[in-house]
Amino acid sequence: MLKLKRLPALLLLSAVLALPVKQTAAEPANLSPAKEAVVRYINSGEYGRDLTKVAVSANKYLVRRLAKPPKEGEKRAVVFDIDETALTNLSHIMAHDFGYVPEVWDKWVAAGQAKPIVPVQLIYDHAVRNGVAVFFITGRGPEDATGTERNLRETGYTVWTGIHYKPVPGMSARQFKTTIRRKLINEGYTIVLNIGDQQSDLVGGLAERTYKLPNPFYLIR
Repeated sequence: MLKLKRLPALLLLSAVLALPVKQTAAEPANLSPAKEAVVRYINSGEYGRDLTKVAVSANKYLVRRLAKPPKEGEKRAVVFDIDETALTNLSHIMAHDFGYVPEVWDKWVAAGQAKPIVPVQLIYDHAVRNGVAVFFITGRGPEDATGTERNLRETGYTVWTGIHYKPVPGMSARQFKTTIRRKLINEGYTIVLNIGDQQSDLVGGLAERTYKLPNPFYLIR
């Protein structure tokens, strides 16, 4: 016969087992080794090499593309993302163990301390020298404009035709960036190159060529 003191535990177990199972999932990979792998990727130099490889390939394409004379009335443009594309936030990311705290991030952006990603800046420089319109399309909000634009200018991005900030919190990055590229196309621009670190920077087309830089730090959809 079961002892009475065991009945509450048995009843609780029965109740748990009777609950409907909404979904099942295997235990995910542990976060600590994942972070360690990203640190190794950075410290080994592989991140820098992979980033440079993509940027050099994009610049070679741009050089070839701009060597062709523009068609009559053609307005050529290049589109850049900002974070982890034109500017690197690596020191901020590492200092906060890959975490994201909105208040801390806002202070970082306002301080304008991000450094330029030099291989990408070479693409920018070539576009500017050849009279190509430069647009930045960023997930940063309009409230970040002052710090962002000061940061860009102080790191060598001194000329642009437009910067588009993401104004609608409920809109995905993919929707926002595709909408802006479509707007540029409707204004008569030919986007010869679009470069970013997220697939959401690039999907949706509307550019002759797209190039994705590596980003092992975060994912934006």
